[in-house]
Amino acid sequence: MAGIDCGTNAVRLLIADLPDLRQPANPGTGTGTGQATEAGSPAGSAAAPLTDVVRRMEIVRLGEGVDRTRRLAPAAIERTRQALTGYAAELAAHGVDRVRMCATSASRDADNADEFVAMVQATLGVTPEVVTGDEEAWLTFAGAVGGLAATVPAPYLVVDIGGGSSEFVVGADTMHRAVSVDVGCVRMTERHLLSDPPTAAQIAAAERDIAAAVDRALSVVAGPDRSGPPPTLVGLAGSVTTVAGIALRLDSYRADQLHHARISYDQVAEVTADLLAMPVGQRLRIPVMHPGRADVIAAGALVLRIVMERADVSSVVASEHDILDGICLSLR
Repeated sequence: MAGIDCGTNAVRLLIADLPDLRQPANPGTGTGTGQATEAGSPAGSAAAPLTDVVRRMEIVRLGEGVDRTRRLAPAAIERTRQALTGYAAELAAHGVDRVRMCATSASRDADNADEFVAMVQATLGVTPEVVTGDEEAWLTFAGAVGGLAATVPAPYLVVDIGGGSSEFVVGADTMHRAVSVDVGCVRMTERHLLSDPPTAAQIAAAERDIAAAVDRALSVVAGPDRSGPPPTLVGLAGSVTTVAGIALRLDSYRADQLHHARISYDQVAEVTADLLAMPVGQRLRIPVMHPGRADVIAAGALVLRIVMERADVSSVVASEHDILDGICLSLR
C-alpha cells in the first residue's frame, strides 16, 4: 500500500507494509477548515507501527503565491507533476495495488484545483482527495501517535506545522478535538517575512498574526474541561525536525536521531532567533537544511516557538511520523 501527501511545500510518498492489527477507521466528514472536530475513533496503536518500504520527499512548493492569487501557478503544478512521475515509477516497481493521495492546504485554497486534480489523474491514475482541515488533522494524529513509546505520556497535543496551514489535535488513545488554522511556513513567509533576512517590523507582524491564530486553535482544542495533566507537545513536519536537527547540532539530516527527540523551549527560541537573523544563503550552509526549505524555515521555527509559548510547554517531542503514516494506516 502507499500514501501520498501533497501539501503546500512538499509532496511525499510512503510505501509501507501494514501489520494485520486493529487500526483506525477512515475519518468521517469534516466540518471544514478552521472548525473543531470532536471524535472518539481509535487513533492507532503504539504496538502496531508501519513497516517502511520507501519514504521519499520532494520540495515542489505547490502553494507558491496561493495566499495572494488564490490560484496554483502553472510552474508549481509542473514541478509537482515531475515529482509524481517519479513516484509512479516507484509504485510500479514495488507492485503497489492500493494508493491513497491526499492534497491539503494549497489545493483547498486554489480556485483552479480542478487543473491539479486532472494532472494527478493523468500522472498517477488516482484521484487526489482534497481533504478538509479536520480530516487532515485526524490523519495527522493517527500517524503521529501510532508509534509513540510508552515513555511519552498522554494526553498529546499534536501540532503539524505545514506550508499553508497548521493542524492542532488533542487526544490520547483517541482524537478528542482538532482544528486547522491558516498559519504555515510558506504562507507566513510570503505574507510577512519579505526581506532577506526579515526586518524587526516584519517579524513583529508575523508574530502577531501567528499568535492570534495559535490562541484561536488552542482555545478550541483545550475543550471545556481543562483539568488533568498538561499534554505532551508532539511537533510534526519539516520545520520541526529541521529545528530539532539544528538544536542537536547534527552534521547531516538523520531521521533516526530526530524521531522522538525531545527539544527544550530554550533550544527552540535560540534556533529561531538565529534563523531569523540569517540570510537564506547562510541558512543553506546548515548541515541539516534541505535546500527547498531554507527560505521558509525561519517562519516555521517562529510558529513552533509561539506554539510553545502560548501552550506554556517547556519541550517538544519531534516526530518523523505524521499525516503520511495516517494515510497509509487508513488503507488497512
